[in-house]
Amino acid sequence: MKKYALVTGGSRGIGRAVCLRLAEMGYSILINYKGNEVEALNTKSLCEEKGVEAELLRFDVGNKNDIEEILGKWVQDAGKEKCIEVLVNNAGIRQDTLMAMMSDEQWRSVLDTSLEGMFYVTKTVLTPMLFNRYGRIINMVSLSGIKGMSGQVNYSAAKAGMIGATKALAQEIAKRNVTVNAVAPGFISSDMTSDLNEQELSNLIPMKRFGKPEEVADLVGFLASKQASYITGQVVSINGGLYT
Repeated sequence: MKKYALVTGGSRGIGRAVCLRLAEMGYSILINYKGNEVEALNTKSLCEEKGVEAELLRFDVGNKNDIEEILGKWVQDAGKEKCIEVLVNNAGIRQDTLMAMMSDEQWRSVLDTSLEGMFYVTKTVLTPMLFNRYGRIINMVSLSGIKGMSGQVNYSAAKAGMIGATKALAQEIAKRNVTVNAVAPGFISSDMTSDLNEQELSNLIPMKRFGKPEEVADLVGFLASKQASYITGQVVSINGGLYT
């Protein structure tokens, strides 16, 4: 049976770094993306350079019908020849503004992408993992979901919801040898943080720098490995020492 790792939001930034790390571990890679096909194809090529197969799955994680049509069909067609052994729920967006000025769309779109997306994507791939009695689910959360961040009521709520779901699901499926953990990055240099003042914010971090996507990917790689078989229901922060 060919073993795959699915990374949502895998075309750029942390998602791309995670795809490459899992490719180095020997997994065939399913790269989910919403719109930027050029970057998704770049990630695909970089994974293939690692000597593994890579496929693109274009769907909006915030759209249940999209997930069922694209990902659901892939799982159905896979049968007993392919299986998704690792799922990384990485897709997320920011729509920062103070709550008093937050539109319904800014609230809904952020929750749909992170929280709703995690639910529907995980539910779609979960049954084969339970049947095979092995799986690794890793949810990309955030410092914001642990301590809350001003101007990010929507993002903090979405990521905090993912943390709660991580802990609950981990208890439901631990006996099937499927682990569920969350990785909580602080400030990481990526497209998502390109609008932030890196020099100014680095002064708040004990390590005095932003993290690198590859550093987050190394942590994901460990949690996805057999060496992490007794770790489940945990939230692992990677933030350069920022108090959480």
